[in-house]
Amino acid sequence: MQTMKYLLVIGDGMADNPVPELGGRTPLEAAEIPHMDALAAQSLLGSVRTVPEGMPPGSDTAILSIFGCDPRRYFTGRSPLEAAGSGIALRPGDVSYRCNMVALSDGDGPFAEKTMLSHSAGSIDGEDSMAVVTWLFQDPEFRAAAEALHLRVEPTPSFRHIAIQAGGDTAGMVATPPHDILGQKIGPHALHGSGNADALWQLMALANRRLEHHPYNEARRARGLLPANGIWFWAEGTAVELPNFLETYHKTGSVISAVPLVHGIGALVGLKMVHVEGATGETETNYEGKVRAALDCLAAGDDFVCIHVEAPDEATHNGRLDEKLLSIEYLDRRVLAPLVAGLRGQDFRLLLLSDHKTLMSTRTHDGDPVPFLIYDSTAPRSTGLPYTEAAGERGPAVARGTDLMGMLFRQT
Repeated sequence: MQTMKYLLVIGDGMADNPVPELGGRTPLEAAEIPHMDALAAQSLLGSVRTVPEGMPPGSDTAILSIFGCDPRRYFTGRSPLEAAGSGIALRPGDVSYRCNMVALSDGDGPFAEKTMLSHSAGSIDGEDSMAVVTWLFQDPEFRAAAEALHLRVEPTPSFRHIAIQAGGDTAGMVATPPHDILGQKIGPHALHGSGNADALWQLMALANRRLEHHPYNEARRARGLLPANGIWFWAEGTAVELPNFLETYHKTGSVISAVPLVHGIGALVGLKMVHVEGATGETETNYEGKVRAALDCLAAGDDFVCIHVEAPDEATHNGRLDEKLLSIEYLDRRVLAPLVAGLRGQDFRLLLLSDHKTLMSTRTHDGDPVPFLIYDSTAPRSTGLPYTEAAGERGPAVARGTDLMGMLFRQT
């Protein structure tokens, strides 16, 4: 008897609401996704609420749920999860923040009057992003101000870095995600709620002053690109311990992603982190490398593997409907098709879903239920339905995302 293999494929933010530009269809309804639809037609197809009501919608809360960790109990902030994914160990009393490189409107006017143009500094290259943030934290004026707050940075090869504050106080702090205020003035969304929040806001203002005329940013503007002229602290939190995956589900496994958050959740539950060369989190990424890595992990003895694809979410935040459609289609033909082909002749169960909705209408996350499918190669079904939001609503409604993993492993 063959050993059953288990797969989780997450298309980050690919679920959506009807889009007027698509004639009232959602991107999942408009995209050419024959392999996804073929699986859905033979799967348990339903909808699931991955983000508990009343909690902030995002990949942090949603993917915690998908991995069986109740966010209401285990969510202390996004950044500590990303720190774990970057191999950064938090000490007692440390607070971790996400430190995005962002693009703010140009000029030397008041910081609060600036507009958030991009939460990713125009999808800045990872190596460039590391160089800019390293320069900033070594700049004498900025370094002195950061050291006064006991704050240091841990650069990562993306627009997302990790800032660690020894003895930081987050009580009362309100920090808005930068992707939630695209196109808006930043003043009304200033860090606030405590003296520490005010001090961090002033540090962000200083960063903008030091970066505004940096030669790198002048060169970017000359090339028609957005500058990396700001940093944004958010997703504050302290270290967290998550339930062990092997003890909970009696399965070994690996997580394949370009996003530290997803690797961090995997690492904290005891799964292996797999880094694929050329995996960027953008529309153009190494899809084929992720599939090869997944099949290699299963062949080497893993029971379970997760492939996470960030691109649909980033495309939506950037307001690029064309790229959202393309990234969903890439996931279909460059991930699902070769993945299923590579498993032909083996017994496997596959869970596919969007971790949360990301809406073209707002360019932000939404916590409404998303469609999921569970395909079993040993017991295919005959629903005949495509993989869409509406089709998912015709199936079982799973109220808690934490139940999904047990459903995949047939524990619930």
